[in-house]
Amino acid sequence: MSGERRRRHLWIAGAAALGLAGAGIGAWSAFGGEEAPRTGPLSASEVRSAADGFLGAWADGDTGAAADRTDDARAAGAALRDYKERAHLAARELRPGARAGARVPFSVRAEFAYEGARAPLTYGTALTVVRRAGDGKPVVRWEPRVLHPGLGQGKRLVARPAGAAPVLAVDRSGQALDTRALPSLGPVVDGLRRTYGKTAGGRPGVELRLVPRAAAGTDAEPPNGTALLTVPEGAPGRLRTTLDARVQKAAEREVARRTDASIVVLKPSTGEILAVANSRTEGPNTALEGRLAPGSTMKMITGSLLLEKKLADPDKPHPCPKTASYGGWQFHNVDDFDIPGGTFRADFAASCNTAFITQAGKLADEDLSRQARDVFGIGAHWSVGVAAFDGAVPVEHAASKAASLIGQGGVRMNPLTMASVVSTARTGRFGQPYLVAPSVDHRTLASARRTLDAAAHAQLRDLLHTTATSGSAAGPMAGLSGDIGAKTGSAEVTGQKEPNGWFAAWHGDLAAAAVMLRGGRGGESSGPLVAAVLQAADGR
Repeated sequence: MSGERRRRHLWIAGAAALGLAGAGIGAWSAFGGEEAPRTGPLSASEVRSAADGFLGAWADGDTGAAADRTDDARAAGAALRDYKERAHLAARELRPGARAGARVPFSVRAEFAYEGARAPLTYGTALTVVRRAGDGKPVVRWEPRVLHPGLGQGKRLVARPAGAAPVLAVDRSGQALDTRALPSLGPVVDGLRRTYGKTAGGRPGVELRLVPRAAAGTDAEPPNGTALLTVPEGAPGRLRTTLDARVQKAAEREVARRTDASIVVLKPSTGEILAVANSRTEGPNTALEGRLAPGSTMKMITGSLLLEKKLADPDKPHPCPKTASYGGWQFHNVDDFDIPGGTFRADFAASCNTAFITQAGKLADEDLSRQARDVFGIGAHWSVGVAAFDGAVPVEHAASKAASLIGQGGVRMNPLTMASVVSTARTGRFGQPYLVAPSVDHRTLASARRTLDAAAHAQLRDLLHTTATSGSAAGPMAGLSGDIGAKTGSAEVTGQKEPNGWFAAWHGDLAAAAVMLRGGRGGESSGPLVAAVLQAADGR
């Protein structure tokens, strides 16, 4: 016997000796020499001997012997096995306190060992010694609270995983993503943990809970209960993402210089998300989950619709009056500008609202919604890898339909969706954005029903290039050259003095979209943010 075990059983040995010394207490029957049932009040030695016998057997892990020292061996045995096999607890030290009659309080030092995690659990409880029916032998009165004071009344102890397994998220080159240095990724990595913790091969933390017993005949574990012990540390699984640490760092730097700014950077050729950043790292993730009116950046979708329907041609005259009415509402341009005799190219580059409102009567109510879904994949149930909102362009009527054409009304987007829209405008083909390759979990990415008409695509791409080089986006994009395109946007919000500023652009195989809440005009607020990140990304 080891020294630790010998020390643990010193009191048991003493109690056993007392029990032997008192063996003559019982009277022998004159018939057959059988011992008569013991009766009368329990002596101190009987209480001590019964308590010690039960506690000693339990400490040794001998559930059968411990159960036999109770007045209900069947129920006690089941509970002791439950304690060991379901709660994954082993009693390492049981110390009796001062008895009060037949009641013996005792302390428990147990070890919790489950799924590779170990932790101590200490608590106090008590037992009561009674004479067993039939032979009067001193035994422990069985009740579940003997094992733990919280047991009884339909409760049981259960070990279970504590949430999802942690993940070690790495960027596209295998570099670990440090959420302390890249704070915008904190919520993103949390989302990846919930989605991919198990798939990535990680081991979750574990906990011991006191829960109500499942309904009879079911194996379901109820979700409620009280946590008695939690070991939050698990083993992380390695998860490769599409993020680029250098682009993410640039995005983090730029949003930190601004208030309420959010940005997403994509590769238009693949849909891979390279960066996600928000000025605010607490609360909603605006970059991925925001639901905001996108203002004139929506004109990328509306413009494609007008071009496909031959309701606009880049270099043909197109009306841009100071105001235009539809459905009982009057719409106006910023500062009430107009472009007399201008072309659709000039209208688009200057972000003329009325150039689009004047076409509302020629469009069916569902045309814009269908174009957004069928060509740009908006609302197509994207599977990004974390929680994300994939946009909404509802079917609108009358004045609300006209408002939707310029990104107001019921249209709702975020930087992720608008980065995808400008990517589709560049390539002509929707590619669903994603943070984790579909090969990791064999999921199917969303797809659009069709590609943009080739002629309309060439015209839209040309219009966005003009906007970036000589239109409303030219200022921010001045530091970029070659294959570029951009669109500005300002979205009015009821009760908000300044509009939200939007900007979406591409430079080669990089695309980005950003919003600044209450930022004012997009070219002046979000434009420099997008341009700075694209320039930094281009210099990788």
